[in-house]
Amino acid sequence: MATAQRVVVTGASGKLGQFVVEHLVESGYHVVSTDRVPPPPGSPGDFTIADLTDLGQVIELLSGVDEGRAADAVVHLAAIPAPGLATNAATFRNNVPSTYNVLRAAQVVGIRNVVTASSETVLGLPFDVPPPYIPVDEEYDVLPQSTYSLGKSLEEEMAKHFTRWDPELKVAALRFSNVMRPEDYANFPGWQDDAQARRWNLWGYIDGRDGAQAVRLALQAGFTGFEAFIIANDDTVMEGDSADLAAEVFPDVPLKRPLQGRETLLSIEKARRVLGYAPQHHWQAEL
Repeated sequence: MATAQRVVVTGASGKLGQFVVEHLVESGYHVVSTDRVPPPPGSPGDFTIADLTDLGQVIELLSGVDEGRAADAVVHLAAIPAPGLATNAATFRNNVPSTYNVLRAAQVVGIRNVVTASSETVLGLPFDVPPPYIPVDEEYDVLPQSTYSLGKSLEEEMAKHFTRWDPELKVAALRFSNVMRPEDYANFPGWQDDAQARRWNLWGYIDGRDGAQAVRLALQAGFTGFEAFIIANDDTVMEGDSADLAAEVFPDVPLKRPLQGRETLLSIEKARRVLGYAPQHHWQAEL
């Protein structure tokens, strides 16, 4: 019987991390999860507390010195997860060195399969400066508008160079949209009378279960090198048609192609094409 792939998941106690750990365990992976705080009681997988700003701890974690077996892959979700939750300096000081340490530790240990959480914010959120076109995609240069987003942009740039140094390395940077739990959908009806309320991310979201699916597909993907993927649901948080939303709120932004129904304005075409990503959970079906 084949040994299950050992995957280290950082940020495992976070909103998305809990979905990812559960999904990977259910999918047959041996998950070693880590965070600064424990996950809820009864969470699956093996858990250990680690400070990712300490390179030595990250190397020890990925090399599996206590388990006698190094990890086969790492999913790096740990971060201060949004602007405004800490001072800008504290956010940068935590997030960017932690990602460097994960990439460096993977290099030292010989891990060549890395999935890392980037962010939709690198696309230019909160779009006070309108996007270059709609739907937005991975084809234009990053446009960070906050220190948090700047950090995510620099983390993607670091990953590009780590893969340049090691042509066998794969780093998939998943630009997650606003993560939602099923219970969060009770808030969605309250947004319907004001198109401006969620303009800041083009009315996008990602169900945590679909975010976990994207992580698994990225782990399984066969490419090498660096690739960034927008990960959002295929609909918006609004009940109205996406073309009408775009015309009302961003009338001067060109459409890259005609919009159909309530489709997402955060293009997931690349994730569909390369990863086989297909969202399964939609907010209207949960209410």
